[in-house]
Parts: sequence; C-alpha cells; structure tokens
Amino acid sequence: MAQAEADRGPRSGAGESDAPAASAGEPDNDERRGYNRAGGDDRRRGGEGARVGRTLDRRPPRPEEPDLPDDIQASDLDPTIRRDLLSLDKGNAETVARHLVMAADLIADDPELALAHARAARQRAGRIAVVRETAGVTAYHAGEWAEALSELRTARRMSGGSGLLAVMADCERGLGRPERAIELARSEEARALKGEEAIELRIVVAGARMDLGQVDQAVVTLQTADLDPARSGSAYARLFYAYADALVAAGRTDEGLTWFLNAAAADTEGDTDAEDRAAELTEN
Repeated sequence: MAQAEADRGPRSGAGESDAPAASAGEPDNDERRGYNRAGGDDRRRGGEGARVGRTLDRRPPRPEEPDLPDDIQASDLDPTIRRDLLSLDKGNAETVARHLVMAADLIADDPELALAHARAARQRAGRIAVVRETAGVTAYHAGEWAEALSELRTARRMSGGSGLLAVMADCERGLGRPERAIELARSEEARALKGEEAIELRIVVAGARMDLGQVDQAVVTLQTADLDPARSGSAYARLFYAYADALVAAGRTDEGLTWFLNAAAADTEGDTDAEDRAAELTEN
C-alpha cells in the first residue's frame, strides 16, 4: 500500500480514556441514572422519564468491528507507522495497528473487508494522519471514490505535503469529474512531484484527457524524459502502457504496438496485461 510521511497526530478521542467524573454541583451517578438519594424515581420530581437511562459516557457506541485473527500482531505493522500511534493508549494502539495490518494484507484480494478494517482503525484513531491516509487508499481500492477522496484530503490537511495526489486525481475521475483531476495536477504541489509520484499523476491526467475525448492531448501529456524503453519497473511499465493505449486511441496503432511491447518488457511485477494487448494488435 502506498504510504506518505505523516506527522504524529494528537491523541485520538475514541477509546483512549475513561469518562470524567461528575464535577461539583453536577448530579452524582445515581441521579444521572434517574434516581434520587431517597431511592425514589426522578419521574416523581420532574418531566416523565427525565434522565432515565442516561449514562456518564455520552459518546455513541462504536460500530461493530471485523474480527482480528489471533496470529495478526501489532508488531507486524511497519515500525514507522507504529511510531505514529504512540499518542494512543497502549491497548488502543495495538488494536489500531492490527486493523491496519489486516487492511494491508487484504487490500489486493478482498478490498471490501480491507476497508472494514481501515474504517475500524479510523474510528479508533481518526486524528492520526497515517490512519486517515490508509482509510483513503483502502477506500480507493474498494471503488469508494467519494470516501477515498474525503479521507485523503483530511490526511493531507493533517500532515501537510503533497499527499497522494495521483490517487486523489483518479478519485475525481471515478466520480465523473475528469476536469477536476486535470486541475489538481496543475497545483503547486503537483508541480513539485518527482520520480514515480510524478509519473503516476501524469498517467491519471492522460486518462482524464481520454475521458474527455482529448486523445492527442493525452499522448502529449505522457511524452516526457521518463518515456525511455531502457527503463524497467512497475511505474515505467504503467507509463509505457498508458502511452501505448493513448497512441492506439489516436489511430497510431503501429507505435502503440511498439510501446505495448516496451511495457511488457518493463513489467517485471506482472502489473499489466501488456503482452495480451500486444498480441491482440498483432492478430489484427
């Protein structure tokens, strides 16, 4: 799962401390529960049903959380992320860490269940940027574009920096707003991106251009120094693939075939179906 640097957030407000005791002048526990000191019911002295069932803890009950397997330990979480959880009490930090581990483990094969774990972590530690970022990335993989965008925006405000701009822009595409994806890529933060982060954002912007029917602009968007067939790795494979796709859409099939083959050669992790696309073009 992609991870951005995050400042340690303040202590989470959920599950971290006991409710405060009543201060002077406030009713004691018995009175809060609807009984007076003489053992009578409060309904004798006020409106019918006054205070009945009221408890010290006014927070809404926490939603049901997915089960955590016994073999999933907090120590399985990346140490950098675990340090961001130090502001939580020990027991809560351990549970949050285990939910984050589950979210990471499940994100590829069962993104819906992964999202349930990410939401549980967010409910317990919503003031910690890395938890909100994880919830956003997991929602993105589950196709929950609006939730993903909201969570990533929150993480970005909390931690500063550029955040996961490529993922945010792709969420805008998922919500049917390619213009906003392009606009996001024009921000100062976007212009400051380097390396793979910049490549990923270009791929998303090219996709947004394709959504708008601006095929030639999509081709131009991807024409950078990174478009070097001698390079390999996941990011370059996706870049070459996106370029090939745009070329084919622009009617430049022969060039597209060449770049699908370049993408297949660069794809050491098997992230794309570049070989299949090249085979289809060859058969036609």
